[in-house]
Amino acid sequence: MSSFKLVLNFSPKGDQPYAIESLSKGVLSGKKHQVLLGITGSGKTFTIAHVIAKVEKPTIVIAPNKTLAAQLYSEFKELFPENAVEYFVSYYDYYQPEAYIPASDTYIQKDSSINEMIDKLRHSATRSVLSRRDVIVVASVSCIFGLGAPEEYLAMSIDLETNTELSRDKLISDLVAIHYDRNDIDFHRGVFRVRGDRVEIFPSYEEDLAVRIDFFGDQIENISEIDSLKGNVINCIKNISIYPASHYVSKKNILKRATESIIAELKDRIEYFRHENKLIEAQRIEERTNFDLEMMQELGYCNGIENYSRHLTGRKRGEPPTTLLDYFPDDFLVCIDE
Repeated sequence: MSSFKLVLNFSPKGDQPYAIESLSKGVLSGKKHQVLLGITGSGKTFTIAHVIAKVEKPTIVIAPNKTLAAQLYSEFKELFPENAVEYFVSYYDYYQPEAYIPASDTYIQKDSSINEMIDKLRHSATRSVLSRRDVIVVASVSCIFGLGAPEEYLAMSIDLETNTELSRDKLISDLVAIHYDRNDIDFHRGVFRVRGDRVEIFPSYEEDLAVRIDFFGDQIENISEIDSLKGNVINCIKNISIYPASHYVSKKNILKRATESIIAELKDRIEYFRHENKLIEAQRIEERTNFDLEMMQELGYCNGIENYSRHLTGRKRGEPPTTLLDYFPDDFLVCIDE
């Protein structure tokens, strides 16, 4: 099992050794809540880093905003260069929610701009949490917002191993199912390309590392990590897992169940609007929802699929959604910055 390795050129001083020992004992003895007090510049991050290294638990550090989260992320990256230090904040640069103005029959479609780098970091965070224990995720309050179910995300990942039976066409089909796009010309994050008996995948959580799969008939012959730009082989490996390009992935039987649930709720809402003599609203929700359902049936997803997360996960009305916290194992550590 990988352990945390704290790299630094100085040792704890003053009250820090006592704080580290006391907090660590509290965590290991099962204390649920502890508070670390200290003025600005007193080394609270340094102290918490020592606690994380001593208790060796997957950790999430929650900051009140993106700016402080970025600062903490940078500090923990320096303190734990050999471990998985990840960053998880909202990936929207701009967000305009959809709206409808009945008086003028004006529909304002949802509009947003996603930061590709932050999206990559979010996928890297969930991948690390599910695949290793030496992980620290620095997050904003975005970590308590709805996210796809970790069980589905993990179940839909593709495990590849050399000298195992798998056809090229089956791999292509599996990649499409987990929201990877085929693009044989523009190779970027979240796409794959096919060249004869070779499939190259650019994982959604990598920045410049891609994966090359060479087939011999219906068998995987070689797996290589390559430079995504130059195509040079960096490392030959025996096995690898490819995680989905979206946090909202579902198997066909789950989509079928969700579709039935969405249709049932749609009928209920249409009946409500018609009873209230809101005919325009009834028409609008029927058109929009049917369009989304058609996209989900054809492609397995639609724009704004997170709006249907309750149906996809089978939650009852009023139940909280799954969040990043649900991706962690039971024994993880939570540190909340004031």
